[in-house]
Amino acid sequence: MTSSEDVGRGAEPGRVLGSAFAPAKINLALHVTGRRSDGYHRLDSLVAFAHVGDTIEAIASPLAIEPGLAIAGPFAAGLESGPDNLVLRAVRAHAAAGGRIDGLDLRLTKRLPVASGIGGGSADAAATLRLLAELAPLPASEPGALLALTTRLGADVPMCLASTPLRATGIGEAIQPLRQFPALPMVLVNPGVTVATPAVFRGLARADNPPLPEFPPVFTDACAVADWLGVTRNDLEAPAIALVPVIADILAEMSATAGCRLARMSGSGATTFGLFATIIEAERAAAAISASHPRWWVVATTTAGS
Repeated sequence: MTSSEDVGRGAEPGRVLGSAFAPAKINLALHVTGRRSDGYHRLDSLVAFAHVGDTIEAIASPLAIEPGLAIAGPFAAGLESGPDNLVLRAVRAHAAAGGRIDGLDLRLTKRLPVASGIGGGSADAAATLRLLAELAPLPASEPGALLALTTRLGADVPMCLASTPLRATGIGEAIQPLRQFPALPMVLVNPGVTVATPAVFRGLARADNPPLPEFPPVFTDACAVADWLGVTRNDLEAPAIALVPVIADILAEMSATAGCRLARMSGSGATTFGLFATIIEAERAAAAISASHPRWWVVATTTAGS
């Protein structure tokens, strides 16, 4: 096990000691199935993770007593680096579990829009936990030690720690990884408008919707996934559109794009996705949407399969 004194103390200042990728979380379907007595909503969601995301790096800083945080990247301006940032909350959770690290700082390269329904903050926290666990393993030897930390940080963090195709239930913390799930070519679009998740949930017409339908034995390809998703929904889409009407415009434009098999909002918005049969079709669609809306964040990508 690495000593907390050994991680960055002897390294040249500024040297990158390690890094972790924080992929975008895509709620392919999101059903709100109930509400607990503590106010949290019960969910049933099919989730995949894209090959676009943020990066967290550990930088040697021999004089640092505890990690500081610097934020760079195209969406850095939307975040503060103070103690409430989920990256630093993850550091404190790691320290509380006996994994305190001295002699380094953290650098977050923020490529995902903030408060956009694709789990950026939760993904950053999960990536931070993975990185710190590699640099200074936790004293606990149980396989679930790292997962236990995620529940302190938010319901989406456990699934972001897994970063594999999965079904999430409960308040999002109960995860079931899916086997033989295909990679999905897609286009992600965000109009540059943040959406407050609590306001979206308050706008729900009802909170006791049916769960996801039965899963097929196997999803053969992206088209099969899109066909199955056609009988599912995102229950947060309607209340999000009521708050941010441009989401409906994006969905309509995405649906009309050549090759789009399904257009839907992810999470509580405002990011939407369109599913395509091939990455070539997705790239063409992204180019067309970007040309019409140069101020929007538009990315063609694929999700990780299993």
